[in-house]
Amino acid sequence: MPVRFRKVFISTERYESAGVFDVNNDGMLDIVSGAWWYEGPDFREKHLIGAVMASGDYYDDFSTIPLDVNGDGCTDFITGGWWGDTLRWRENPGERGGEWPEHVIAHVGNVETTRAWDVDGDGELEIVPNTPGGPLVVYKLTRDARGKGTGEFSAHTIFDRPQGHGFGFGDITGNGRGDFILPHGWLEAPAHPLSGEWVYHGGLDLGSASCPILLVDVNRDGLNDLIVGQAHPYGLDWYEQRRDGDAISFVKHPIDPYNSQYHDMMWVDIDGDGECELLTGKRYWAHCGHDPGEWDPLGIYYFKWNGESFAKQVIDYGPLGAGAGCGIAFAVGDLRGTGRLDIVAPGKDGLHVFYNEGM
Repeated sequence: MPVRFRKVFISTERYESAGVFDVNNDGMLDIVSGAWWYEGPDFREKHLIGAVMASGDYYDDFSTIPLDVNGDGCTDFITGGWWGDTLRWRENPGERGGEWPEHVIAHVGNVETTRAWDVDGDGELEIVPNTPGGPLVVYKLTRDARGKGTGEFSAHTIFDRPQGHGFGFGDITGNGRGDFILPHGWLEAPAHPLSGEWVYHGGLDLGSASCPILLVDVNRDGLNDLIVGQAHPYGLDWYEQRRDGDAISFVKHPIDPYNSQYHDMMWVDIDGDGECELLTGKRYWAHCGHDPGEWDPLGIYYFKWNGESFAKQVIDYGPLGAGAGCGIAFAVGDLRGTGRLDIVAPGKDGLHVFYNEGM
C-alpha cells in the first residue's frame, strides 16, 4: 500500500530552494525558503530574511544548507546561485531579530546548486558547490578549540577541470572513503581527501545529470550503484556497478523515461519500513520553457525497489495549479513529530508542504 500525503499550500513565493531547521530555537522545525522563513508548526507566519537577487524568472538562491557557521548556537544557512558569482552564508540574527546579514564565502562563478557532504570523514559536513564550468572545490568550515564554527572557510581544490552539470558523493570503491561522481567520470579519494591527490576515472556520459547523483547499493550486492536523473531533458536511470577484477564499470537501467527535469533527489525512508526509497520529482520551468517536457504536468514521486526494478508511487501530479513540482533543492523533515518524513516542495509554482499520513 502506498503512503498517503496531505498537500498544503504555504506561499505563492517562487523561490526554488527550501530548508527545514529550527530557526528560533523554540524546539519547532521551521521552513526557510528564499527571502523568508515560515514559523512552525503551521508555517502561516512568515518573517523576512532579506532580499534575494532576481534575474528574470529566477532568484539567485539555489540551496538552503543549514549550518551554525559562526558558532553562536543559531542555525544559519548556505546558498549560491547562477548569477551572483558567489557561495555565501546568511547569518541567523537570533533573539535580536531583523534581516539576516549576508557573508561571501568565495567567488566561484555560476552555481547550479550546493550540497553538504563529509568529504574528509571527520564527522563534520563540508560545502561543495556544483559549478559546471569550473573546478570542484570543497569548502571546510574552520572551527575553534571547542568545535564551534568561526565564520571562516578553507578552500580545497579536488579537481581543476570543469565539473559539468550534476555531481554526487559516496563510496564507489568500497574502501570506506567517499568518492565524487561527475557526469563525465569519477574521482577516487586518497587517504587524505583534502590534501592528497584524487585519481580521475573517465569514460562516463551521464548527460545533464541531477544534483545530486545518488550513490546507493540499489540491488544489495555490496557495491554502490548510481541513480541519475536528467535535470533538464527526459530520463531517470540507475547504473549498476560491475566489477571485472579491479576494473569498475556501470550498466544503465531505466527507472522512468517519461518525465523530464529530475533535478533534485533523495534516498530516504519515506514509508517507514526501514528501507530507503528514491524521492524526486519535476523541477517546474527549469529553463523557462526551453527544456523538453517543460509544458508537461508537474509531479512528485517516490520509487520503491522491489528486488528487480523500481515501482513508481505518485505523491502529486497534474498541470500547473493542480500538481506541484519540487524545485532545485527540496527538503524533508518530521514537521509534526509523527516519526514520519514530510516533504517541503519549493518552486516557481509556489511553496507546498506534503504531510506524510502513513499507509
